[in-house]
Amino acid sequence: MTADRRRVLALTGALLAGAAGCLGDVSDAEDPENGDEPANGAEDGALFDDYDVPDFPRLDLTTDPDLESDRLAEQIRGNVAVSFDVLARLREETPGENLFFSPYSISVALAMTYAGARGETAAEMADALRYDLEGEALHAAFGALEGEFEQRNEDGRDVETPAWADEGGEGDGSEGDEDDLGFQLSSANAVWRDEGHDFDDAYVQLLEAYYEAGDHLADFSGSPEAAREEINAWVEERTNDRIEDLLPEGSIDEWTRLVLTNAVYFLAAWEHDFDPAETEPATFTSLDGSETEVDLMHQSQELRYAEIDGHQLVELPYANGDTSMIVVLPAEGEFESFEASFGVDELAIMLEETSQPKVDLALPKFGIESKFSLVETMRELGMERAFDNDADFSGMVEDDDSDLYVDDIIHQSFVEVDEEGTEAAAATAVVMEDTAVADRVKMTVDRPFLFYVRDRPTETPLFVGRVVDGEQLQN
Repeated sequence: MTADRRRVLALTGALLAGAAGCLGDVSDAEDPENGDEPANGAEDGALFDDYDVPDFPRLDLTTDPDLESDRLAEQIRGNVAVSFDVLARLREETPGENLFFSPYSISVALAMTYAGARGETAAEMADALRYDLEGEALHAAFGALEGEFEQRNEDGRDVETPAWADEGGEGDGSEGDEDDLGFQLSSANAVWRDEGHDFDDAYVQLLEAYYEAGDHLADFSGSPEAAREEINAWVEERTNDRIEDLLPEGSIDEWTRLVLTNAVYFLAAWEHDFDPAETEPATFTSLDGSETEVDLMHQSQELRYAEIDGHQLVELPYANGDTSMIVVLPAEGEFESFEASFGVDELAIMLEETSQPKVDLALPKFGIESKFSLVETMRELGMERAFDNDADFSGMVEDDDSDLYVDDIIHQSFVEVDEEGTEAAAATAVVMEDTAVADRVKMTVDRPFLFYVRDRPTETPLFVGRVVDGEQLQN
């Protein structure tokens, strides 16, 4: 970890990572944009209306003494809500398909973009992304979270890691470390700017200070295809080759002026392995009622578990102790209504209601790959000016008359879950152009379910997914 990153972490503290989306200290305060309406658009009280939304205890981490706790709590709540908002809009586009994405990767890429927005463009982005923190406090929050993950990776790096992930972010060509436990969580950022145009030094320095975004010059004007291939190669290297061709042909042209990228790679072994000898074929009933044979893994362990009105939740810890997977299984026949009503408060209630019985768990082995543009999704969330000719990103450039706008936001992700653990990767590119032991319980996940991978100390949702089609799982 560089000295600058350590300074940011020391000054700001990982709790400020609420700006990147956390569950900690969820409050029942009104949503700043929608009044009492939950962020996912469901009717208030549609789920668990007999339960009070818990006020989670504060994380025991150093925080900026000048930051008001109420503002931080609202920031945390709002950014988790954005994860649900994105999921809701993506499933509307492909209702019958499995889906997987990284709220964290999207948040970081858009935060780097927001740093150069001004005027109404910045205001719309702040509203859509539910930013409560302002100015450098917001970017310090993201820097603190990146530093927290980086420090944790250094303290507990237990799998072979690529050379680029060493201190400084770019590597020295040496081999990574290898131990026993099996954990890697790495995030990398980069800014790619056209070599023929001038960008504001303060903007570039901010990205380096808080995001350690390596500064790359690219010849978008003269050789856009070569620049596209260079960016894709950078992403592939930083996701262990799991994210290939993030930027498709034609996505970069001579009018491209700036590309902001984030890449996340995650590899973790379960704290409690599933015994492969107990994996057996079973029937998975898809959302449309069709049945498919899938491989169900089995284990019986004491796990955090909750059941409310027939809806089940279980938490599967990874061996490093700081991350886990939450699996939410709605009651049979109620997946669609549950998913439409499930939001920040409902998740908080289920987590609050957990006990630790011995769970007889059956979970499918599965893999999901997703790729999509987030332009329409972010438009629907209220971020409109950023994509238009009158966008104001004057904070990125020296010339106030610049006509930069967001041409595309491309997100690609991968996840594979088996008996040993989870491997996941995601990347986001923002392309900018110029206009011109208790009771035993049973949980068999043999029908549509939701899941997410979270960092427990900061309660940051790293990846989110839904599984509704069994046949796709086997492909």
